[in-house]
Amino acid sequence: MTLEQLLSKHRDNALIKATLTGNHQAFSKLISYYEKRIRSLGMSFFKNESDADDFLQEVLIKAFTNLSKFRGDSSFPTWLTSIAYNTAINAKNRRKDYLPISDEDSIEDSDFSPEKNHIRKMTVLAVREAVKDLPEKFAICVELYFFYDNSHAEISKITGEPINTIKSHIFRAKKILREKLRGYYE
Repeated sequence: MTLEQLLSKHRDNALIKATLTGNHQAFSKLISYYEKRIRSLGMSFFKNESDADDFLQEVLIKAFTNLSKFRGDSSFPTWLTSIAYNTAINAKNRRKDYLPISDEDSIEDSDFSPEKNHIRKMTVLAVREAVKDLPEKFAICVELYFFYDNSHAEISKITGEPINTIKSHIFRAKKILREKLRGYYE
């Protein structure tokens, strides 16, 4: 565990403890660190800001009402992402809309020329299209691993799938993506 991860864990635990003793501002502070991640996950599932905002509110309410059940077996962001993932999957099963790949950060980068920014955008679009064609179980694992920077163990906790299954899904997805994108990068 890096120093940054250790400090984040300590900060999160202090904010959780404060929230559980009645300090609702502590929960707002805690969520401020992860709100962008959860909203982005909502955007990947629901494709529009209004539904993503509703999703975010639903996840935050669930997290707040279940915070006393957080045991610390995993990190708080993993626990929160698990709530978000399950909420999104349940909503997806009701709606059948899903677009993988995080839009968490803007693609534009002021350090790059307009041409390089355009190439980056086109690359993301190509990857997004390729991931969209993956089997859903592969797409979800790829998204959580590469775009949300979750470990195999964290994805296992989020999805409830065994770690070896997660590793296999990611390996197979990379193989499929490599084939689909071969013409793009050659």
